[in-house]
Amino acid sequence: MKALDIRVLGDPILRTDTQPVAEVTPELRQLIADMFTTMYAAEGIGLAAPQVGRTERLAVVDVEGARYALINPEIVTREGSARAEEGCLSIPEVFGEVERPQRIVVRALDADGKPFELAADELLARCIQHEVDHLHGKLFVDYLSVFKRRSALSQWDKLKGDYPGLIRKVVAGMEKKSKSRSAEHSATAAGEV
Repeated sequence: MKALDIRVLGDPILRTDTQPVAEVTPELRQLIADMFTTMYAAEGIGLAAPQVGRTERLAVVDVEGARYALINPEIVTREGSARAEEGCLSIPEVFGEVERPQRIVVRALDADGKPFELAADELLARCIQHEVDHLHGKLFVDYLSVFKRRSALSQWDKLKGDYPGLIRKVVAGMEKKSKSRSAEHSATAAGEV
């Protein structure tokens, strides 16, 4: 398993709608393993395929030990509402308050291609919604008010020079022992949470 390069804001793939996965292959399982490795190396709790330059409808999440590969995920129910700060592994060090449904049910295939349904709330629900958004070319900054979005993008303009070629390099095994603020809020991380 290897850490993959993470695409950062400005790369067009982050605004591309993904393609449904037709078949779970050994190559797809390897991608899932590499995505988990990448997510952990970047100290995130979620990662979607476009963030590593791929177009498969696939995301991985691990929130407090609730670890899932989500192939072709579809949110089938949404309830409640909650506001919380989000960040994204593809927009490092930029955060914003996002309102989302508090509870969801998501339908997906697992890494073996078996269908499952998952009821999630709080942070896990937020993380899954954030990652499903990525699969449809939507980013957390799209939910911010015009003023807050402008502020976030202005902050990103000052940071993006640290990522030549719009690539964020991460190294497996280099995770910090203590979580940083960006790790805690990484996208709802791709950041993500």
